[in-house]
Amino acid sequence: MNATTSMQWERLLSTRRFKVRDGEVVATRTPATEEGLPGLRTDFHIDHDRVVFSSAFRRLGRKTQVHPLAQNDHTHNRLTHSVEVASVGRSLGNRVGTMMQHAGLLPTGYTVHDIGAVIQVACLSHDIGNPPFGHTGEYALRDWFRAERNRHWLAPLSPAEQRDVETYEGNAHGLRMLATLEMYVREGGMRLTSAALGCLLKYPWTADTPQARERDKFNIYQAELPYFRAVADELGLIQTGETVWSRHPLSYLMEAADDICYAILDLEDAVEIGILDVREFESLFAGFAEYERVWAIHDVKQKCAMLRGIAVGRCVTEVADKFMLHHDSLLAGQFPAKDLINLCEPAIQQALIEAKSLASHKVYRHRTKLVTELAAYPCLATLLDALVPAVHALETVGADGLSHRQHLALDLMNHSMTPDGSLYLAYMRVLDFVGAMTDNTAANLAREISGVGIL
Repeated sequence: MNATTSMQWERLLSTRRFKVRDGEVVATRTPATEEGLPGLRTDFHIDHDRVVFSSAFRRLGRKTQVHPLAQNDHTHNRLTHSVEVASVGRSLGNRVGTMMQHAGLLPTGYTVHDIGAVIQVACLSHDIGNPPFGHTGEYALRDWFRAERNRHWLAPLSPAEQRDVETYEGNAHGLRMLATLEMYVREGGMRLTSAALGCLLKYPWTADTPQARERDKFNIYQAELPYFRAVADELGLIQTGETVWSRHPLSYLMEAADDICYAILDLEDAVEIGILDVREFESLFAGFAEYERVWAIHDVKQKCAMLRGIAVGRCVTEVADKFMLHHDSLLAGQFPAKDLINLCEPAIQQALIEAKSLASHKVYRHRTKLVTELAAYPCLATLLDALVPAVHALETVGADGLSHRQHLALDLMNHSMTPDGSLYLAYMRVLDFVGAMTDNTAANLAREISGVGIL
């Protein structure tokens, strides 16, 4: 590979962290060098601990995975999903790390487990920016700002800022959570390693790019753009546009871990709560060589667990092998496929495709899910109806010009009565506030301020 046109592992695994001081993004210390005992915690272990102990991570325990406000205690929420994705991601990383070591690709000073640790951190963080009600929450927030009756609120913003505010994106808010909102608030956030942040980003571009406009998928708000520029430069990510970069190679393993868990575990939940028959779950993995071991099991939960373990194990082996097969194109930013799973052997691909199809037709469109998702729209609209006019008035006429209702709305956000000096940042604070809510909090608060449950 040509070092001038390809990313290099020495930079891609950088442990450098960044902070924001007086509006400037600057490098900061690496805590692992100050732990006292060598090897007590690596920088990537410190990343792991910062994510796990954050309030944003804890809130995932009451956020939708597939079944909003599910009554069954055994179904997945965003927290259990993230932990399981992290487990699969760590396995993928450890396997790839071992193969990189054997191929002489692992930089000096790194172990095979460092690869697994980086991916584990990214997997733990991959849903940390999701709003209440999952992807439906994203659509509901976008719908409110894009509605003709609300377009005037965005008129004073630049086109790029308008795109940010009208396109709530869980991936972009995940980076915002890690780099701005948690721990060192607006001073670099959690200050994770560059390697972990790079691995996290599936869509390393801003909302106003052609890539983002195609599917409303992006990872970088204008507010976090200077921070990510520093991270991308540190990692040596290939820049392909003014605000577009090639993905960090390890992000493909993070993505694969998420896809594997989504495809398999969502169906296991569906069997658990009675939406799906266990025989439909069985049929997806009947072609796997180890399947004979399962026939003698009569307990439904045990059978599903056994099948899940077999399927995940097969996927991990196959995805890691395909990563190494396409190693050079990944580092050159020229990976030829949509994702690693699309390159897996036909049996793996088919099982996951059929699993996603079954989920799409019988799980995601189940009436109980549809009703709650429809209710998310008026729920989040009620919150935005109260909050957006209040922050707009604060920024445009000042605290003295606020109505009593607007004062109350700002107090609800625990917002100081001092303007941010930027209408864009004021709106982002509204999205920070609403997006951080759990499903229960959003539903209860909307009900309370609507006046429906006042007595």
